[in-house]
Amino acid sequence: MLAFIDAHRDQYGVESICKLLPIAPSTYYEHKARQRDPRRMPKRLQRDAELRGSIRRIWEQNFRAYGARKVWKQLHREHMPVARCTVERLMREEGLRGVVRGRRTRTTMANDLFEKPLDRVQRRFAASRPDELWVADFTFVATWAGFVYVAFVIDVFARRIVG
Repeated sequence: MLAFIDAHRDQYGVESICKLLPIAPSTYYEHKARQRDPRRMPKRLQRDAELRGSIRRIWEQNFRAYGARKVWKQLHREHMPVARCTVERLMREEGLRGVVRGRRTRTTMANDLFEKPLDRVQRRFAASRPDELWVADFTFVATWAGFVYVAFVIDVFARRIVG
């Protein structure tokens, strides 16, 4: 929006453009003043800019393996007190992630070539008596030996596993 105002301000003027757009002229002028003088930025944004550099430096120095918790601890060792949630937020905004160990389990592989089963209950999972409607599902459970798949049948009325 601000780029649009910059592009057309000579032709139409800032105030007339701002009347049509959902932005106050004072907001536009304040933004331009902050671009000229970064000291006018709010304290939080100034601190965030300072922390972003430190967070990226620590992340790079540690082979891009550190996550938010380890970066946060390193910042404290360097006498830069900061909340962990702030480190998490800034790392998320910067697109920085730590290394996640282990393989990711892929549970389903959708294939449009196969026919999907019919939805015979039209997604209404309600029953007025026992044994009127049973539904089946399956999931996986992580064990020391790997993942184990578990299938079960539930009675919708009693909400109990029947098989």
